[in-house]
Amino acid sequence: MKENTPEKVKITTEYITLGQLIKFVGLIDNGSLAKIFVNENKCFVNGEICNQRGKKLYPGFLISINGSLFFEITK
Repeated sequence: MKENTPEKVKITTEYITLGQLIKFVGLIDNGSLAKIFVNENKCFVNGEICNQRGKKLYPGFLISINGSLFFEITK
């Protein structure tokens, strides 16, 4: 993955939550760690800081974690 090029995360549902995304991309082993992860890392959704693991992410949303991991939700 090139620097600042978001990794595309394809979903088949209407949305995915931030906690589910973090688990899906392998940053945590299980969902119970999502709250801790979000509180200890800088997560941005569409450029705005987000500390809600239940934040709904829809296709077209851009997610950044600690300014070094980038994801784009796609359908």
